[in-house]
Amino acid sequence: MNPLKLMELHRFKQAFEKNHPRFFPFLKAVSQEALQENTIVDIQVTVPSGNTYKTNLKLTADDIEMLKEIKRKAQTPHKGR
Repeated sequence: MNPLKLMELHRFKQAFEKNHPRFFPFLKAVSQEALQENTIVDIQVTVPSGNTYKTNLKLTADDIEMLKEIKRKAQTPHKGR
């Protein structure tokens, strides 16, 4: 990936983290403790108008493997091309 794009993504992450300081610790806790088969993930989004969108899913073994692979790829240093 282009080093300038990586720096830009890092800046976006830092700004997001500053605006929402509890989000990344939440994700870390979930990734360390809650990624188990049959865990139910509930998602709710409420827009300013008051409309609410909700869904949930039950994690499968395939879901967990995919999430672990994404985590591995995110932590692997990128080599120059």
